[in-house]
Amino acid sequence: MQNTAFDQLICARWIIPVEQDGQVLENHAVGVRNGRIVAILRPDEIAAATAAEHINLPQHVLMPGLINLHGHSAMTLLRGMADDKALMDWLQNHIWPAEGKHVSDAFVFDGALLAMGEMFRSGTTTINDMYFFHAAMARAGLAAGMRTFVGCSILEFPTVYGQNADDYISKGMAERQQFLGEELITFTLAPHAPYTVADDTFRKVITLAEQEDMLIHCHIHETQDEVNGSIEQYKQRPLARLANLGLLSPRLIAAHMVHLTDEEIALVAKHGVSIAHNPTSNMKLASGIAPVQKLLAAGVNVGIGTDGAASNNKLDMLSETRMGALLAKVGTLDPTAVPAATAIRMSTLHGAQALGIADKVGSVSVGKQADLIAVDLSAVETSPQFDPISHIVYAAGREQVSHVWVNGRQVLRERRLTTLDEAELKAKAEDWRVRILAK
Repeated sequence: MQNTAFDQLICARWIIPVEQDGQVLENHAVGVRNGRIVAILRPDEIAAATAAEHINLPQHVLMPGLINLHGHSAMTLLRGMADDKALMDWLQNHIWPAEGKHVSDAFVFDGALLAMGEMFRSGTTTINDMYFFHAAMARAGLAAGMRTFVGCSILEFPTVYGQNADDYISKGMAERQQFLGEELITFTLAPHAPYTVADDTFRKVITLAEQEDMLIHCHIHETQDEVNGSIEQYKQRPLARLANLGLLSPRLIAAHMVHLTDEEIALVAKHGVSIAHNPTSNMKLASGIAPVQKLLAAGVNVGIGTDGAASNNKLDMLSETRMGALLAKVGTLDPTAVPAATAIRMSTLHGAQALGIADKVGSVSVGKQADLIAVDLSAVETSPQFDPISHIVYAAGREQVSHVWVNGRQVLRERRLTTLDEAELKAKAEDWRVRILAK
């Protein structure tokens, strides 16, 4: 190793690089310069290294930041207001009316910052979002320092944000122009779902995505009712309709994908579609169990998401990674389904691959951006430590996430947020609670 000074030298008891399933490096260190991982040092190389900042993590796992592949960040402000309901009842009778009264630029900014504070404290460094008032979401990402994919929601019906599909598209694209060139901000096209978006709109989205080189983020096959409704209205299942329109491609991140036939799994694999699996939200809304083991076996890229806090109710990707592994096992009655190393890969590198940023993040690799998290395994709850990979998935909790870096910038240090004011986040949340209850 060349003895070159680092901005940060992070020494950890264990490093989980992720690139190779099951690999754990013991007592190694990561050298960071200009926000990038420039070296991974063996134990015998560490003493000779110099750095502006030495960070010693003697009982910690250092690993890639978690990638939340499907969320609605601003909906943290609606957390817990309409629980234990079926999806369409929850949407039509509770969430959409509340959004109609309260969603605004300020609502999205405050809700997104609250979400990002929660996500940092549970090890998330990237969010793939979908909501309204996209400039507010982008500003929140920049203020917090989170890698943020801003999904421009598109529907046929009016909301407080737009009047029709063309209006949603034009507003979203105009807001996108404000943030071109921002390293942490990427805009995507987010047609809401097959049951809220018409064929002509999907065609426009496909054309625009190709012209502007944008990803497409859409809820698909979330419930059996959605599938049945499509058969009644279009005489075909949603995925067949979308395939005929040309939506299926590596640009597409399909959220949920719970109800799939073997033929549909093969179709998704053929077209290189990525899937955002949301195990807790699917359980809470009784949407069903996605066939993750079959999808992975077919070569489909499956990442993990939390969905929104109004339907989860936590934005806790460590918990979500655990649920992803456990739900696959109980859904197949196979204890070998989605082992711990695979679950970690889904919540890190698979998410990066879905977002087209696997060359930048998703693993602890020289040349990638320093999107890193440290998890302290010294607690009673995580003792003894036989296998840190197992512990991350099955034993550790978000309260053990001690440090988080995005692009080499520390956004969580010893459990304390460094870019956000926790007291202010809680005060804003309480203010919105009072406003919502008043109307």
